Amino acid sequence: MSRTAEPRSLRVAFLGNDAWSVPALRALAASRHPVVAVVTAVPKPAGRGNEPRPTPVAEEARRLGLPLIEVETVKTGPGFKQLAASVPDVLVVVAYGEILPPTVLHLPRVAPVNLHFSLLPELRGAAPVQTALLAGLERTGVTTMLMDKGLDTGPIILQREVPILPEDDAGSLGARLAEVGAELLVETVDLLASGPVAPRPQDPSLATYAPKFGPEDRVLDFSQPARLLVNLVRALAPEPGATTTFRSEPLKVLRAEAVPAEGEPGVIVEVGKRGFVVATAEGGFAPLLVAPAGRRVMAVADFVNGYRPAVGERLGEPRA
Repeated sequence: MSRTAEPRSLRVAFLGNDAWSVPALRALAASRHPVVAVVTAVPKPAGRGNEPRPTPVAEEARRLGLPLIEVETVKTGPGFKQLAASVPDVLVVVAYGEILPPTVLHLPRVAPVNLHFSLLPELRGAAPVQTALLAGLERTGVTTMLMDKGLDTGPIILQREVPILPEDDAGSLGARLAEVGAELLVETVDLLASGPVAPRPQDPSLATYAPKFGPEDRVLDFSQPARLLVNLVRALAPEPGATTTFRSEPLKVLRAEAVPAEGEPGVIVEVGKRGFVVATAEGGFAPLLVAPAGRRVMAVADFVNGYRPAVGERLGEPRA
């Protein structure tokens, strides 16, 4: 009488820092593959008290009772030594934010695997979720790939497409991709456990890029069309938020819509009890959620009631 072989398990070392890393860690912890190390950044000062705050990954690892390594880097020194001592079969990287050298990529016995929040080779880089929204794409997805020394250039193992909803911002889209990616990552480790895989090389001619947004990239430029400004707001919400100024004070815009309007770009052309409209190069920009300097996020109706913007006033600085 033959007996079916038990599925093989693989020792997983997990590297991640972001809240979007957490669903993948949770899914792996619930799988048949033991998580032998969780590597994340050391606590950094945050909040009003500027107290050191652990990463979301550190908090989840503690909740799950997993072996936790909080280090500045795994490229060299104690971080590298502790990661090597975990003797991983698979190295899993999800929103870790550090380009790993070959010395680290060669540590796992089976493979180093990255979960990336796009359909590679589209949107390689640090901000694929935000860039997909900025570009007004109707779909994106998640990819697992074998890591190499390049930036998101390794061969593809699995992919799954995810639609971008009209109401999505970076927070909602990223959270959904994180959940779908967590499932895909467990499938990927299961696949690696079942035997050799044949990943598909990326076509570099199809590559697009998603670099990190800097402070200057967050500023609303009303000389652009309204639909592009709305996309920027979606890409930067809920944090850090698209920015402008009103009466020379900073103003964050966290939700907006494009509406019909004409006028000088940057100038308020309509005001009502429910909100106001700013003229742009093409159409009108109507904020829906805003956060004045030092104040909480508020509906635009509350902003209008409290600050009483007037037709003819300007958002942002006039262009030279």
